[in-house]
Order: sequence, then structure tokens, then C-alpha cells
Amino acid sequence: MRAGRAFAILVTVLWPACSQAAPLEAYGNLPSLENVAISPNGKELAYVTNIAGERAVLVASIDDHKLLGGLKAGNQKIRDVMWADDDHVLTTISTTRTALGVIAPRTEWSLTQCFSVSTGKQFLLMENAQGESMNVVAGLPQPRTVNGKTIVYVAGITFVNSRSVLGLFAIDLDRRAARLLHAGDPNTQGWIIDRDGNAVAETAYDESDQSWKIYVRDGGGKRQLYAETAPIETPEVEGIAPDGESLLVSMTDGHDRQLKLADGTWKDAVDLGGRYVRAIEDPASHRIIGAERLGVGTSYHFLDPADQAAWNEVANAYEGENVQLVSWSADRRRIVIRADGPRDGAAFQLVDLDAHSAITIGLVYKAIGPFDVADVKRIAYPAADGLQIPAYLTLPSGRPAKNLPLVVLPHGGPAVRDMPEFDWWSQALASRGYAVLQPEFRGSAGFGRKFLAAGFGEWGRKMQTDLSDGVRYLAKDGTIDPKRVCIVGGSYGGYAALAGVTLDRGVYRCAVAVAPVADPHEFLRWNEHREHHDDSQVLRYWNRFLGVADIDDPKLSEISPMAHAADADAPVLLIHGRDDTVVPIAQSEDMADALEHAHKTVKFITLDGEDHWLSRAETRLRMLTETVSFLEANNPPD
Repeated sequence: MRAGRAFAILVTVLWPACSQAAPLEAYGNLPSLENVAISPNGKELAYVTNIAGERAVLVASIDDHKLLGGLKAGNQKIRDVMWADDDHVLTTISTTRTALGVIAPRTEWSLTQCFSVSTGKQFLLMENAQGESMNVVAGLPQPRTVNGKTIVYVAGITFVNSRSVLGLFAIDLDRRAARLLHAGDPNTQGWIIDRDGNAVAETAYDESDQSWKIYVRDGGGKRQLYAETAPIETPEVEGIAPDGESLLVSMTDGHDRQLKLADGTWKDAVDLGGRYVRAIEDPASHRIIGAERLGVGTSYHFLDPADQAAWNEVANAYEGENVQLVSWSADRRRIVIRADGPRDGAAFQLVDLDAHSAITIGLVYKAIGPFDVADVKRIAYPAADGLQIPAYLTLPSGRPAKNLPLVVLPHGGPAVRDMPEFDWWSQALASRGYAVLQPEFRGSAGFGRKFLAAGFGEWGRKMQTDLSDGVRYLAKDGTIDPKRVCIVGGSYGGYAALAGVTLDRGVYRCAVAVAPVADPHEFLRWNEHREHHDDSQVLRYWNRFLGVADIDDPKLSEISPMAHAADADAPVLLIHGRDDTVVPIAQSEDMADALEHAHKTVKFITLDGEDHWLSRAETRLRMLTETVSFLEANNPPD
């Protein structure tokens, strides 16, 4: 915020002035404040924080700053916090395990805990599920007010004829019983719930004919409303349209349409301002009122001009910072935002539209103030074939942007993108003296269908050289020293790190690969085993990026870092969590063996109890510490 803007400055400086970079632990620890949610009446905040190194969900009143209660989460992995009503807070956690003690792949299962602020009592939403059902949830809960009572709707796992399927459950928070409303079939994906708690539609994907379908309830059964052949991508129901009578559907061609629930006919969709990341629902009516868009920064488009004017007032008050809508009261007058920028670093703020004021709730990382946040620039550079590659370039503080050591940090996915917000990984590396390049290589999401499709078949090929083209671009303008470059990444980014020293050699002095795909052939085989199908939607997705026809395509060896381990021209650090359910730890184990057999320099670190997303504080910090030590040993910043 700036003086003279619409909001008064009512914030307190919560950090001391810093003369040197924050310690590495400040970046590697889990956030000090996250999952901030405001109650429907706008009077309380629920949030996740650290207490003596363990996670806790706390509730505090806004006006008198009193702590009202909470629950200890220990080292559990908290995925979401939301309010069901003005008294009940829902906390969704996940855990990695094999269900029911059977021999099956380890899976990340989610559970939702309900906590009453007034009584302090808590219970699992699905602990009293009707029928033969598990106590897990499949997706986030959806609270609704029905006949004056709070009912929470969740998709869970139930069993029909000894086969597990998705079921839609309704939980009365007073009675705690989870009533099974609808049992799906093996193709069911989920349900769309209106403001009155009605399951107005059900979505499904049928692998037998590769079709995506929408059903509506018809008497005691369901009736198909729409079907579309969709071998890989499917349409996506964004939610209930403003008219309340149709669904807003994002089609595979990138355009939106509205499907009438009454007869299955289509109508022109409301204009959400172009390509968007997610549709935004009214917290009271649960109908779509706008959309979040992502370009150079985060922006919002609202259908109601009054809503747009109110948001513009908020965004303008934080000029020069990236502002995200996090949570808001039912009347949308009190709003929790996250602001990332030079003023606050990364902080949650509470904006009161009626009082025209804003207060700081807290820093995302309490030990990292704006003095510890390195400058981030949005750049673009040409790939070898002329395609413009967007990228974020983080420059270390206090050093001229000339002949710097560089770390290339490609994102995972690959069909995701980096975000215009505080990034703990790149900031940590910059704090040690490295420039950090985060390329949005072809195949990244968020830049349009054409840019995404440019990555199809380019895994290990142009998707890889897009990274080294960025190195050459920065070397040419003198920003970095091309002789002092390493590559670091996780998941697909981990693959890119390994490919950087085995397939695209001569660029990097070292590579750090966290939870990487090292052998695409075995990765496909592992997915085939999990899917119980040799031509599933998942395998078709990977085959298209990999540019192969099937799991036995000989071209897989051409882009396999493990198959080219003997060609590695730089030291490699492998880091992998034992509880990874996305990329099996065997990928790193086998890569380490292959490098050792080829007499290459390799170090392999396993993280006990860690998943694919570095969800635990202890293991996340170890990953960062080991990474920086490896970089400093093989590519000193000074």
C-alpha cells in the first residue's frame, strides 16, 4: 500500500532491518503462516502456523485479536483449511499408506477433520460413513446451508459389489453421520453441488470408449446429458453459471460454453475476460462471479462492475506487488489477500472494504522480510527455433548483474508453470549468491494451447534445449558466466537436470535432481501397473509428451538419462522421498546404480517419510541444505 491510496496504512513492521541474507533455514522451513481462511461472518480467521516446530491450525477473532482455539497437527501434511460455517473449521490432511492392509500401491489418502470453535470438539468427517465405506475424502469438502443447517458434501470411497467407487456423502455436523446420497460407478469423477445441496450433475470418464460424460439425476437414476470423445484432455466443469440453470464448461478447444441442465442444449458462455486459471464462486450463492487470470502477474475479472471496481481498489493499493485473492466473507466485504513484492516480501493482509483499511495478518515466512527477498525479473528469450520462452530471472542482492554464477531451475509437470509470487527455492539459491533462471519451456501450461502443444513429442529434445538456450542468452548479454552454471529441479525438473548432464552436455558443471524421472521406459511401465491398463488416459498423456507410440517404443532410450549414464559430464546429486507416490524412488535408485557402474560422481540421499512435494519441514530443509552444499562444492558462488 502507498500513502494517499484508498486504504489507510494500519500495519506494523514485524521484522528487523537486515544487513545480510537470512539463514538458509529461513527459506527451507515450511511457511510460518499459510491456509488463511476468514469465517463467513467475517469475524474470525483460521490459519496454519508452527508451534515449537509442529503444525497447528488456530482460530483467532479479528477485532479483539483473541485466540479462540485450534488443533495440533504435529507433522501431518495439511492440504487445506476452510470454514463450513461460523463455528466449524474443516482441515484436510493427507498421508501416504496402503489402504486396508492389502497388497496394493502406496497411495496419498486424504482425511478431513472438523473442529468446533465454540465447543473445542473435533471429529473426522467420514468416521461414521454409511455402508461399506472408507474414512477418506476424494477432493475437498463442499459446505452448504440446507434448511438452516450446515451440511458438508464430500466425495468418498464406498464399495458396491466388493468394488470401490466414488460415493457422494452428506454430513450433518450436529449428528456427525455421513449419509451416502449417491454411489457412483467405476467411471464417476465427481459431482456438482448447488447452493441448496442438490447434486445437479455428475461427471464421468469411460476408458472403454475414451469418452467424457455429464449426467443429471432422473428419478431414481441418472440420465446422460452430454458426451464427448476425449482421448487425453477432457472438458472441465468450472461450476454453476450465474443464471443458476446451466453449467459453465471449459472445452478442450480452450473456449467456454454453458450447458443447460434442463435439456442439455448449449448457450453462449459469460465472458470471464479471456484465458483464466480458475473460475471464482460467490461464497454465498456458489455461482460463478468471476475468474482469476495469470500473466505477468495475477489479475481478476469480475462479471459485476461493482465487484470489479472494489477489486481494482484493492489491487491499486498494492501497486507494484502481486496480489492474490485468498479468502473472503460471505458478503465479500472482508477479504484475505496475499501480497508478494518489495514492500512486504510475502505476507497475508486483511482488507476491510467498508472501513477502507487493511492490516497485516503476518508474513508467510516470519524470518524472511523484504530485505531478504532478491529481485525477480520477467524476461523472454528466443529458443534455437525462434520460439519465445518466457522466464523468471532472480538476481542475488548486493551484486552487480554481471558474470554471475547461475542455477537453472526448471519446474515440474511438465504442463504447469512458475508463479509470480515468492518462490522459496529460487530465493534460497539467490540468497547464497546465485542468479536463478526459471524457464517456462515449451509444453508449460498457462501460455495458451499452442505453446503447450509445442512441447508434445519434445520431452528431452526441444523442451531440454529451451533451458540451455536460456543459458546462452544470459551469457551473451553478460549477466552470467557460462562456465559457472548448474541445473537443479524436481519431478520433471529433476528429469531435466539429469538430461542436462547426459543428453545436452557441455552446459552444466553439476546437476541436482529431486524425485526425478530417470528412466522413462520404467516410469511408463510403473504407471501401466498402477492403471491396470496398457492404453489408459494417463499413459496416452505421457506418450504424447514423450513422443512415443507405446511403452515399448525404442525411442524411449534416446531420451533416457539412465540409458546415457555413461555420458554424464558433471557430478550428480539425487534426492528422493521414500513415500513418493508420483515418481517411484526406484527411479533414483536405478539412476544412482547406473552412474556408479559408469564410474561417475554421484551422491544419493533418501528422505524418510517424504512424499513427492517436499511436504515435511525436516526433509524439505535437508533437501535444500544438501542442494546448496553440493552447488557450493561444484560451482562456488564466489
